[in-house]
Amino acid sequence: MIRIGILGIGFMGTTHFMAIRNLANAEVGAICTRDERKLSGDWRHIQGNFGGGGGVQDLTGIRTCTDIDEVLGDPDIDLVDVCLPTALHHDVVLRALDAGKHVLVEKPIALGLDEADRMIARAGETGRTLMVAHVLKFFPEFAFLKAAIDDGRYGRLLGLHLKRVISKPLWGEDNWFGDYERTGAAGIDLHIHDTDYLRYLFGMPDSVHADGMTSPNGYVLYLNTQYGYESRDLTVSSQCGAISSAAFEHGYDAYFEEGTLWYNVLSDRPVTLYTPDGARTEPEIEFPEAFEAQLGYAINALENGTEPDLVSAAAARDALRICHAEAESVKTGETIRFSD
Repeated sequence: MIRIGILGIGFMGTTHFMAIRNLANAEVGAICTRDERKLSGDWRHIQGNFGGGGGVQDLTGIRTCTDIDEVLGDPDIDLVDVCLPTALHHDVVLRALDAGKHVLVEKPIALGLDEADRMIARAGETGRTLMVAHVLKFFPEFAFLKAAIDDGRYGRLLGLHLKRVISKPLWGEDNWFGDYERTGAAGIDLHIHDTDYLRYLFGMPDSVHADGMTSPNGYVLYLNTQYGYESRDLTVSSQCGAISSAAFEHGYDAYFEEGTLWYNVLSDRPVTLYTPDGARTEPEIEFPEAFEAQLGYAINALENGTEPDLVSAAAARDALRICHAEAESVKTGETIRFSD
């Protein structure tokens, strides 16, 4: 049984808490938050970009505290789940690793590549496992797309366009999303979902070319990107930003030789397959709930001593690198090439 200490009970901390309750081989042993109301189990005011509030939780048997060091110093905690604002990831993760804990940290791994490199290096030095909670690949609709690409059920993939556009969030304590120095704005905090997913599907691109909108202090608020994969005969693009009047939209257009898969969360329809004969069908999709699948995968990797490839820190660092290159392209108008 893996005992988990959750640092931060906001939208993601709440989401992780709910998912862990459904895992047979893990349990929440401690939570840490500065909010006394949350420590009492009253999470009704917690909001995010999908789903409802956190309800009222029975925290009997769970250690509750306001000091991170209480969790890090608890010998019964095996895994620290860091669900704090991104600007805090680097320092807190290093402290957790130094305390001998395995770590799962919410995406993005950090704001800067140097910070990510230090975190990865420290995990190696301490012999602890550092994982990053990129969840998009576990969403049933996106897991289904990956399976369809891999097994060729609709022929070869010719093109893929990803879309992730939201309104500027009004939820969140002290409007942290609007503090771009702490979040990296939509170009990192939101868009990194898709860069991680594209890396998962195709590996690192050879180049990126993006245009978009930036804030006065240079943070990307909206972008359109074309990804260059020189060894693959396909076209890949995405758009992302926080400029919509809709609360939350994500989805994809996936063009195969023998059909098109379409998905958009704003639609009432699930993933839809359009075929050349004019037919429209809804493929049966059987994948577990995303956050349970993600956390279960991480827990199983720890228990079995296997490499957590789907939530690896190295993959998360790659996703961050892509986002930074796209931001450079937006600002310079140039195509940015990756070189090892």
